[in-house]
Amino acid sequence: MKKFQISVNGKSYEVEVEEIGGSFTQTPRAVAPLATPKVPAVTAPKAASAPAAPKAAAAPVPAGAETIVAPMPGKIISIKVAAGQAVKEGDLILTLEAMKMENEIFAGATGTVKEIRVSEGAAVNPGDVLVVIA
Repeated sequence: MKKFQISVNGKSYEVEVEEIGGSFTQTPRAVAPLATPKVPAVTAPKAASAPAAPKAAAAPVPAGAETIVAPMPGKIISIKVAAGQAVKEGDLILTLEAMKMENEIFAGATGTVKEIRVSEGAAVNPGDVLVVIA
């Protein structure tokens, strides 16, 4: 037996712990065999179909323009600006819901909203361009 003194929430306790030497042994027991799942036979592919059309590339951002990108994956809850609207650095641009939390996205520069590349209810991924300010 080994004695230890521990403290829990400021109250001191003396405990005795019995050390069991040797290795751990387990009594063998019968185990039912696992059922093997049935896997469908693999067949040769059918005639090659036309490749899927590539995704349209995002429109280029004008030189000198500020882009506001999604910092995390989520869903656009509300858009607070309109194209052509003047904004100042720190103005609320939109609200992004991620993991049941609403995250406010603010303008990083002063200028005019040139494009809004998302709509309310749209799902976005990190790095997606949301708004272009020039």
